Amino acid sequence: MNITELARILKIPTQELRDKLPQLGFDIGQKAIKIDNRTANKIISQWHSLIKQLEIQEQKEKEKNDMEEKQIETKKEIKIPSFVTVRNFAQAAGLPVNQVLSELMKNSIFSSLNEKIDFETAAIIGADLGLEVKLDEKFDKQIDQQDRLKDLLEQEKSTDLQPRPPVIVVMGHVDHGKTKLLDAIRKTDVMAGEAGGITQHIGAYQVKRNNKIITFIDTPGHEAFTAMRSRGAKIADIAILVVAADDGVKPQTIEAFRIIEAAKIPFVVAINKIDKPEANVDKTKQELSSQLKITPEDWGGKTICALISAKQGTGIEDLLDIVLLTTDMEADKIKANPHASAVGTVIESRIDKGEGAIATVLIQNGTLKVGDSLCLHNKFYGKVRALKDYLGQNITQAIPGMPTKIIGLKIAPEVGDVLEVGIGEKTKIKKQKVSAQARIVEKSEKAEKEDNKTKKINLIIKSDVLGSGEAIEESLAKIEIPEIKINIIKKGLGNITEGDITQAEASQAQTIGFNVKIPPVVEDLARDKNVTVKLYNIIYELINDIKKQIQELIEPEIKRVDSGKVKVLAIFRTESDSQIIGGKVIKGTAEQNSLIEVMRDKQIIETGRLIKLQSGKQDVNIVEEGQECGIKYEGKPVIKEGDVLQFYKKEKVIKKI
Repeated sequence: MNITELARILKIPTQELRDKLPQLGFDIGQKAIKIDNRTANKIISQWHSLIKQLEIQEQKEKEKNDMEEKQIETKKEIKIPSFVTVRNFAQAAGLPVNQVLSELMKNSIFSSLNEKIDFETAAIIGADLGLEVKLDEKFDKQIDQQDRLKDLLEQEKSTDLQPRPPVIVVMGHVDHGKTKLLDAIRKTDVMAGEAGGITQHIGAYQVKRNNKIITFIDTPGHEAFTAMRSRGAKIADIAILVVAADDGVKPQTIEAFRIIEAAKIPFVVAINKIDKPEANVDKTKQELSSQLKITPEDWGGKTICALISAKQGTGIEDLLDIVLLTTDMEADKIKANPHASAVGTVIESRIDKGEGAIATVLIQNGTLKVGDSLCLHNKFYGKVRALKDYLGQNITQAIPGMPTKIIGLKIAPEVGDVLEVGIGEKTKIKKQKVSAQARIVEKSEKAEKEDNKTKKINLIIKSDVLGSGEAIEESLAKIEIPEIKINIIKKGLGNITEGDITQAEASQAQTIGFNVKIPPVVEDLARDKNVTVKLYNIIYELINDIKKQIQELIEPEIKRVDSGKVKVLAIFRTESDSQIIGGKVIKGTAEQNSLIEVMRDKQIIETGRLIKLQSGKQDVNIVEEGQECGIKYEGKPVIKEGDVLQFYKKEKVIKKI
């Protein structure tokens, strides 16, 4: 049988048949003219099933190729912490370790598999390998620190573990009485009273109840401090969720409960303000049950709800007893090894003029002593020169569950960092390659061109403690306006310096100070250089001021508002740039100072504006539908009888943030 005849029977082009036959197992050759009848009949009888199998095979190959391409695309961008071992970098990049080592050697960096390289070195090496390397700060904290802490605690032998004070965090909606509750708890503490009360705020304190120590983390309550609240929940053993009896469940109550749920820690509910006339405990419990699925114990649930009045001190001791009872139920988890090397989480950090970089650390395992060396990310951070407790008194050691202020650090760590006793490791620092630098500069120039299209508010932020700076940045990040970008040029701790003013002038930034001061000399410099400096003590005011600035930068949107249509009945006068016409309002209204579109056969032929409107030979501002009017039109004189004039105005709409 001729190949062409077979192709005609199968209803496909001859050349397509020649191409498909080898794929189907019939290799007759591209130049063959005829095929034996037996083979031809076999092809005809099996054609449809063979084609279907071929299509399935082609689909599988396509999916495989798509998957490989997708894998290649995902490998183009990788996220790593600020320091990473060569082995882990190779794994993240999906490359052989030898290839990464070879690239490092080209850049004159000789490393072993387990040695760490810094982020900038990794970024340059990655660029040479065709990768886009990004810094993953969350990875830094969660993997390098939280997992590190977890690993250290899990390595302890059960026989070495001893009970430690429980760590409590108080959370809830703003104005529901968290601060008053913490103050009321302090007043019940005999130890604090005998010592003369709290003399220093270090972000945490301890009280004694029934000869047992309880540690409280003092976290702020406004929504701006979400990050700090989250940090508090991660290091806490038990949470107290405060809900006001006169206000019930509010958005921040829900937010706080979600953080507690995510941290997977037990909690008790403190229903506060029961002394107020408008207090409704049953309604509050109903809202807890319906909105948060929290069923109180006296309603048949498992959650203990303590009724308190922080203002009058009612129910505070009962609440502490409930906390201790919950601690007893969690006793197996609230343990540590006091004889191990110390490790703890930073809950407060700042620069002090006299003491330098200081941090409040909650010791979570081991005992920290004066003279111990501390490290973070395996980098040496300093030696403990002095330790102070929450009363500001000097101590020689801090045991598990105890908050302590550390003096002697080289630099201030960040809130949430995990410090541990150790000398740290040396790290390989970058030796930049010119070609890599050129590529990075090229990328930054491209990004800068795109960025120039966006209006920017440049800020230099100085705060008293890292927690405040973290909260300010968190709040500013929530202001999402595509056309306006809040650009934080620099963040720092301590008072505003001449260097801040110089940098602000160079970057056209304004300097924001939160709970810090500006020396007179620096203030004079700011005035000379025309740099805006604003100081705040309340975070709400700071955020609101920034919002006002953004509001002023937002250009109003021009919105067209149609008002009505007029049918032209007569032309009374025509001049070079205007016409006087008579017409009838056939839809809506004709209004003074309107813009006009001249329509003929439903097509716009010209535009102009209304400069005079009359009804019954009297000047008016508006003519209603169905009425006749006289119009003085300013524009190209093209209007004829029978045309329709569309009246409209342009209004400015201010976008509210």
